[in-house]
Amino acid sequence: MSDALPYDHHRLCELAGEIIVNVRELSARGWTPATSSNFSHRLDDRHAAITVSGRDKGRLREADIMVVDFDGNAVGSDHRPSAETLLHTQLYRRFPEIGCVLHTHSHAQTVASRLYAGQGHVRLEGYELLKAFHGNDTHEAEIQIPVFANTQDMHTLAAQVDALLDRQCMWGYLIDGHGLYAWGRDMAEARRHLEAFEFLLECELDLRRLRAH
Repeated sequence: MSDALPYDHHRLCELAGEIIVNVRELSARGWTPATSSNFSHRLDDRHAAITVSGRDKGRLREADIMVVDFDGNAVGSDHRPSAETLLHTQLYRRFPEIGCVLHTHSHAQTVASRLYAGQGHVRLEGYELLKAFHGNDTHEAEIQIPVFANTQDMHTLAAQVDALLDRQCMWGYLIDGHGLYAWGRDMAEARRHLEAFEFLLECELDLRRLRAH
């Protein structure tokens, strides 16, 4: 532990490496276009490692991963965190078991967010892949992915997310015209949830197209 920093620098380096490897793979799938998206991992009970704003997520380096506290403030750096940092840190603050938050902008996620914004959610039911979500062990279930209105006011959006978390179990949510947030206890689980959401949203979009013909 460095005397100058309130967090473990060696742990930060480990997490930066894990974030970089995983995010490059997500970027290769086309899920992080035009420097979009942001990714974070819990560092300890007061800090998170998160991607620096405006970086090409397919070309991240260790210097592109910074530390924020759970109020969203930069710690030990003058880098600028993503404007959406509060959407990450509110989850770490509220749920000690959450270890990783992934936010992507795939084509399917963005289209689905627009199509289902009026309903306020995407309903998923009967899919075997629903068992990919932590704590769910059957396809005989219904999961709703909330769709929140897009806003530049992150405090308002974070409050809306918090209010819904009071009422339902969630593994992720969409923002209209924006993309998907997904999380888990660690990087592997967060990626599993993210990939399951992506597959299921693609299925719903395909079904919608087929039913229209």
